[in-house]
Amino acid sequence: MAKKKNKGPAYVCASCGATHPRWVGRCGTCGEWNSVEEAAPAPSVASRERSGGTSKARPLGEVDMEDAERLPTGIGELDRALGGGPVRGGVVLLGGDPGIGKSTLLMQALAALCRSGSSALYVTGEESASQVALRARRLDAPGALDVAILATTELQDAEAALMAEEPAVAVIDSIQTLRDSDLGNAPGSVTQLRSVAGRLIDLAKRRRIALFLIGHVTKEGAIAGPKVLEHLVDTVLSFEGDATHAFRIVRATKNRFGPAQEIGVFEMEGAGLREVPDPSALFLAERPEAAAGSVVAPTAEASRPMLVELQALVAPAAYGAPRRVVTGLDGSRLAILLAVLERRARHRVLDRDVFASATGGVRATERALDLPLALAVVSSLRDEPFAADAVAFGEVGLAGEVRAVPRPGARIAEARKLGFKRVVLPKANAATLTDGEREGMQIIAVRSLAETLEKLF
Repeated sequence: MAKKKNKGPAYVCASCGATHPRWVGRCGTCGEWNSVEEAAPAPSVASRERSGGTSKARPLGEVDMEDAERLPTGIGELDRALGGGPVRGGVVLLGGDPGIGKSTLLMQALAALCRSGSSALYVTGEESASQVALRARRLDAPGALDVAILATTELQDAEAALMAEEPAVAVIDSIQTLRDSDLGNAPGSVTQLRSVAGRLIDLAKRRRIALFLIGHVTKEGAIAGPKVLEHLVDTVLSFEGDATHAFRIVRATKNRFGPAQEIGVFEMEGAGLREVPDPSALFLAERPEAAAGSVVAPTAEASRPMLVELQALVAPAAYGAPRRVVTGLDGSRLAILLAVLERRARHRVLDRDVFASATGGVRATERALDLPLALAVVSSLRDEPFAADAVAFGEVGLAGEVRAVPRPGARIAEARKLGFKRVVLPKANAATLTDGEREGMQIIAVRSLAETLEKLF
């Protein structure tokens, strides 16, 4: 008889979770370098005969529909991003850069829930209980001192606390610090993350606990660990913002209980995070008057439109190869727009340094920002200010055409509310506007980037 081969160690990519039969320097699935690591085998389970299951398939029409029970936190911007608040039995993964305010935001949310009568548990593996208590007192939020606290890095301790306390809402800070003692891997490894996350999610759904998992991020800003972690949870929140700016944005990149891409805006203060119900006015409060290279663009990535100021600076390439530096924008889109301006609009920009930014620490990557970004570059190149009472939006194609974008009426309404009088938009969008959407606004419809520049400069 042929001998059974002993299975060697498995190797797993820490970025995407793909398995490999041997160690490789670069993952063949996601292309990341030095992300493949050895994973300890899971505890063996004795094989046994399984009888047929008792669950049977049935038509969808016979399934009882139960509305998800939500627990509004009282923090309007966070509830907006979650689609109305956390759901009992739902699991939310919150990721963001170190020090951006993830723990502060969730402590404020737990305090508000305790104030409304819900029980809350905070499990910390990165800080001591005294450090968390100091933060709670600094926030001076009513209900913060009623939050139960557990400082541990052992999964079994966290599970015991969740079963003993049976809180309505719980926070794990962070998922990368917990370890399953039955496994030999270090905390944060792929095997540990899969085991810890799977057991916590199963417990939260069985006990109907609204669970928040705080996750680390990579240097590129993506949530650390295999992508399977994001697939397991119900909602993924991304906490965005520049640490040097006071503004923070919570964005839902995945939500099984509500709309994705919904955002909530906050401002960091000494006593914690403050909600910003009207972010457009705040982002434009310090906009310079009659400054070349500044254009206001209405974004509509979520249900609430928002006005963002885009700035561009074009300068001679003093050090040989021209530089492209972007902050809060998509660098690849800027490179495409510069090529289109050079070839389709006859503006010489490829041999110059170009710096572009979305002010206020906002990250804006919507294609509707193509046209205002191109206008900002031309405004800086010609040293001619863009009209102070005008906004612009539209996608720019490689042929130089200006394409339609979704929700033009909502964008115009937000601009009108802030006092703008003119809007530059694609001709296809202008044809769909109603009389009410046009009221009080001068509509400048354009077909191409070259036509836009002829009308405005």
